[in-house]
Amino acid sequence: MHVQEWLETVPPLAIYLLVGGVIGLESLGIPLPGEIILVSSALLASQHGEIDPFVLGACATAGAIIGDSIGYAIGRKGGRPLLAWLGAKFPKHFSEGHIATAERSFEKWGMWAVFFGRFVALLRIFAGPLAGVLRMPYWKFLIANVFGGILWAGGTTAVIYYVGVVAESWLKRFSWLGLVAAVLIGLTSMLIIKRKAKKAQAAHQDARAQASSQSQAQSRPEPEPVVAGD
Repeated sequence: MHVQEWLETVPPLAIYLLVGGVIGLESLGIPLPGEIILVSSALLASQHGEIDPFVLGACATAGAIIGDSIGYAIGRKGGRPLLAWLGAKFPKHFSEGHIATAERSFEKWGMWAVFFGRFVALLRIFAGPLAGVLRMPYWKFLIANVFGGILWAGGTTAVIYYVGVVAESWLKRFSWLGLVAAVLIGLTSMLIIKRKAKKAQAAHQDARAQASSQSQAQSRPEPEPVVAGD
């Protein structure tokens, strides 16, 4: 069943809780289609007056901020062993290459990686836990988390809602286009991250191999000099 058609059968209160819960779990570090649920719900709100777009945007924003904050606390407590465990359990999403790419983004951009990571599907999963693992000061994380959550969740809700109201005559066609666009944006960003992750993983493995060969070379005993006979 089409996502929006399914949402039409759900009471408004359940939609608010669903949007906040899915986005919160995605921000916590669980790969879920938060963006698709948010876009579909905002389109539904533009068609039905029972769903308040302000409440919807507030629930989405709260889910994004709270989920990221819980992810930060888990990452700070679990540290790198947590990343190793996630890599073993979910190698597709938490591979060494993905983690290395995310770490470089954090080292380069700092709190801006948390802010802009909200708009990238894969970084949206990493942002909170990785910021905690890397011991980013909480006040920096909180500022980026709050503003990023408001701009992404609230902004997406507002844009999709008002576009739906203006384009009511062709809303059903746009609902498909909106979902397709959201999926394409998510897939494109994920493919870019995966490509960078593969390069980072290859570079990491090369560096490890070079370090291992240098260590073996240093540990080899030097040949004793041969004394020439008289």
